[in-house]
Amino acid sequence: MDKLWLIVQREYLTRVKKKSFILITLLSPIIFVALFTIPVLVALFAGKEKKSLVVKDDSGIFVAPADTSARARFTLSQEPLDVLKATYKGQGFDGVLYIPTLPPNGEKLSLSYFSEGQLSLSVVGYVTDKVAEQVSAKKVKDAGYSEDVMKNFKTKVGIEQEELAFNKEGVLVETGKKSSAELATAIGFISGFIIYIVLIFYGAMIMRSVMEEKTNRIVEVIISSVKPFQLMMGKILGVSAVGLTQMLIWITMTFVLSSMATAFLGMDAASVQSPMAGMQQPGSEEMASQAGQVFEALASQNWGYILPLFLFYFVGGYFIYASLFAAVGASMGDDMGESQSLSMVAMAPIILSIILISPVIENPTSALARWMSIFPLFSPVIMPARLAFEPPLWEVLLSMVMLAGSAVFFVWLSGRIYRVGVLLYGKKATLKEMVKWTFSGE
Repeated sequence: MDKLWLIVQREYLTRVKKKSFILITLLSPIIFVALFTIPVLVALFAGKEKKSLVVKDDSGIFVAPADTSARARFTLSQEPLDVLKATYKGQGFDGVLYIPTLPPNGEKLSLSYFSEGQLSLSVVGYVTDKVAEQVSAKKVKDAGYSEDVMKNFKTKVGIEQEELAFNKEGVLVETGKKSSAELATAIGFISGFIIYIVLIFYGAMIMRSVMEEKTNRIVEVIISSVKPFQLMMGKILGVSAVGLTQMLIWITMTFVLSSMATAFLGMDAASVQSPMAGMQQPGSEEMASQAGQVFEALASQNWGYILPLFLFYFVGGYFIYASLFAAVGASMGDDMGESQSLSMVAMAPIILSIILISPVIENPTSALARWMSIFPLFSPVIMPARLAFEPPLWEVLLSMVMLAGSAVFFVWLSGRIYRVGVLLYGKKATLKEMVKWTFSGE
């Protein structure tokens, strides 16, 4: 047991002390939270492009909006278009907007803009929207309809989901818990993808470590002091501890940084915009509010249920695939290119899992989602992706039992292959030989 612990300690410390591990571990949560917060901060504090345009309107319908904080300010002019193009800079404008006479119904209205520079896509969208609104209003009026009546025909539709529950007697219980399909989908994709990346990355790390020790003949010296199975288990446990350490740091840092971002973005809008009130644009408060709602919805998730199960599937999946990768590394010969075909066999189930994660999340109650969540080679990726959708308890329990039993089986199976294959040199092991090693005596 002491020798096993020394191997675990060596595998763990040599990896967590690397600068690359420290940087990736610390930067990943910061980058993840920044993806949500930076767009909101930019909207709150960074000024957006504003243009001052002089308008030559031959249609006779355009009325300049009164909003002075908009993306563009309009000033109508009766001067000829050629004169405006020559003098707009001297008059303090950024460009000239020309609105021609309205085309017949059904034809496109093409505006013209003249300046030394170009308009940004957001300003183009704002200008065309404002002109389109006034053209539509004129058409409604010409048709004899009231604009207010027409506006009433347009209704924004949203949906709020609230989860219900039933007690043991079958009586409905109002939980008051809000749910979000979009958030559950995002959590599902992120959870499944994280486990997929970690299993591939750390599994391949174990395989490379075994292959390097075989190539350098270091394993011959090590095997003289410890049993092959102890060496394999030491590598699996040591690298597993590295991955688990990284995962716990990611979860903790993400939670702390998300809480700080929620508190900051939840500040009173006036306190946020007061230093740069002149630069504040319409919609910034709305974006901040939406971001706050996202963080609030994240905080309302049942993380006490999701996170422990996530870690369970991470550990269980890691033991299965780390064992397979260790056995593959021990079975490989000197020709690394030829040996890649054997590693693809171990990687195939997890690659298939990430390919099918999209249809599973799209329909988390389907038979495909259910049975992939239970099958142990797929469940480490698929079940965490379904946890936010709260699958039935019996599916989760059956999946956990299957995963735990399979992890024990694959560790035993790989140990049998590893103890012989780790000392094999000069050729790649065939499937027949690997089966023979599995059932051969000690």
